[in-house]
Amino acid sequence: MSKGIKKPLSEFIDFAYGKSLPARQRKKGRFPVYGSAGVVDFHETPLIKGPGVIIGRKGTIGAVHWSQEDFFPIDTTFYVVLKGRIRLQYAYYLLKTLPLQKMNTDAAVPGLNRNNALRLMVSIPSFSQQDHIASIVSTYDDLIENNQRRIQLLEQSAQLLYKEWFVHLRFPGHEHVTITDGVPEGWKKKNVLDVMDVLSGGTPKTSVPDYWNGEIPFFTSKDTTDYAYIFSTERTLTEEGLRNCSSRLYPKDTVFITARGTVGKINLAQTDMAMNQSCYALVAKPPLNQQFLYFAMVENVEQFRSRAVGAIFDAIIRNTFKLIPFVVPETKLIDMFTDIISPTLRQIDVLSTEIRKLTQARDLLLPRLMNGEISV
Repeated sequence: MSKGIKKPLSEFIDFAYGKSLPARQRKKGRFPVYGSAGVVDFHETPLIKGPGVIIGRKGTIGAVHWSQEDFFPIDTTFYVVLKGRIRLQYAYYLLKTLPLQKMNTDAAVPGLNRNNALRLMVSIPSFSQQDHIASIVSTYDDLIENNQRRIQLLEQSAQLLYKEWFVHLRFPGHEHVTITDGVPEGWKKKNVLDVMDVLSGGTPKTSVPDYWNGEIPFFTSKDTTDYAYIFSTERTLTEEGLRNCSSRLYPKDTVFITARGTVGKINLAQTDMAMNQSCYALVAKPPLNQQFLYFAMVENVEQFRSRAVGAIFDAIIRNTFKLIPFVVPETKLIDMFTDIISPTLRQIDVLSTEIRKLTQARDLLLPRLMNGEISV
């Protein structure tokens, strides 16, 4: 690809402002509502006809999102309007290679400096080259999306089984079990704190460089995913950083729950990792195990969200765990459920790893295609 003459980004696209849509005004529908970090809700009517490109304006500054369908970008975002000789999908990939995250305004509330971003100099190839580049990169995105859909279906099937057995009480042999006060014979009424250890994290001093950028993932509420496993984190610690931190190194399959800010996001650690103080690590007590605990917490997370406290920001505190009832089934049922869903979690583990590798390969390839280092 010829690099060509560079021109301001503004000659090819514009950034239009999203529109305010408070949660109280949203009416459930099928159209995604985009905030700076991605889809935050769904609404009955869209603002913009898809496909479209959304850019984080405030919050997750400079994050770039693609919506294939009609969508509603809220006022923490921009959306892209084409002006010159550029394809929308190519514009999406181009924007992902630009340093938008570093282009903050100087205002009290940080935000993407629209004017500075549009002054960035870019070289745009012919339509045929744009289409070829987009086709190459979108192959990776299609594989990633396919794996994400497979994970979603696998998780849904396991969660439906949990609900069928332990919520609707249609477990194997239920026809022959007496139920008293809503609890099958042999099951025990407890609270959440009775059945798991609730452990805390911490953050080493950010002013000490030797504590950071090591090999140990450092989980925070910013790192949550929409499926079970989390592997990559925004920040990492060194061994020295871990030693000077109140977090322990939590092993694979530790259940993390976010306790501040975005309350109630639940993930399983895919590898050993530390954790900051905005989350809790949950370790099951026998007869529970980590796999059973994950699905139990996903089923009960709304109880945590409804009991979150705080004058300014919602938060889950340790006492919250005492307030939430937890019925412990018979051990044989827990073991039977675990035997059934363990292969599902292993498959999710493998697919999550494939997503990570595909993402890394795409992110290495994309800038090389865009700057002409790889000919197309």
